[in-house]
This record gives sequence, structure tokens and C-alpha cells, in this order.
Amino acid sequence: MRNEMTVGDMARRSGVPVSTLHFYEKKGLITSRRTHGNQRRYPRGLLRHVAIIRIAQRAGISLAEIKETMSSLPEDRAPTAAEWRRMSAMWADRLNDRIKTLSQLRDDMQGCIGCGCLSMKDCPLRNPKDVLGKAGAGPILLD
Repeated sequence: MRNEMTVGDMARRSGVPVSTLHFYEKKGLITSRRTHGNQRRYPRGLLRHVAIIRIAQRAGISLAEIKETMSSLPEDRAPTAAEWRRMSAMWADRLNDRIKTLSQLRDDMQGCIGCGCLSMKDCPLRNPKDVLGKAGAGPILLD
């Protein structure tokens, strides 16, 4: 059919390897139709879906969250501008939280660069406010 693409065409047009398309399909992010010869066929509208998945991944959004957010989109057409705004708004808070966390980490690292001690008692990176010391003596687990 004219509105369908082979897996190779989809890979070339989307810029992702065939294996990635297979992975996305296995995870339920995209679907394909199978021919009588068991070959995959993708609707052209999935090109934009793959682009959105890649953008969201680059932003650090989990595949599970991408799948949930995109579950309401029809696969036979590209998402509309309104649908894109809805999806990006859902991810905006997550990104803002991540930016805040990374900014705090950057600032905390700046304080440690001069001393180089990475003290278990005072280091704001490894043991902020000596929370591990409140647990008493014994092995200390750090993430």
C-alpha cells in the first residue's frame, strides 16, 4: 500500500536502525501490520511518532512514560500541533525537576572541588547533613 513503509524504509526515513524499530515495537511504542510473507509494514504517520519517541528519550523521559503519554495517539497519522503541545506539557514538569536537580548537583560539586576531601560527614554530595551518621555505626550504603 502507498501509505505504508517497509521496516527498511522506516529506518532510512526516521534515522533509527531497524533494530531500534523492532525494540520500539516489542515495547509497545509502535505497531506494524504483517504481510502474508510476515514482513512488517508501518503507516507513514509513525515517522512522526518515532521522532517524538527520540526527542523524549533525549530529554530523559522513560520509555514507559513515553508509551503512556503517546497511547492515545492514532498511529495512522502524524500527531497534530495540539497533541504535541499536550504531550510536551505533560513532560515539562518532569524536565524542570530534572534541571533543578542537576543544577543543585552542579552547585554542590563546585563546593567540593577546592577541598577534595569528599568527607563522609560533611560532603553535600555523598552524605548531605550527615544523614548516614544518624543511622549509627555500621556499614554505610550509598547510591
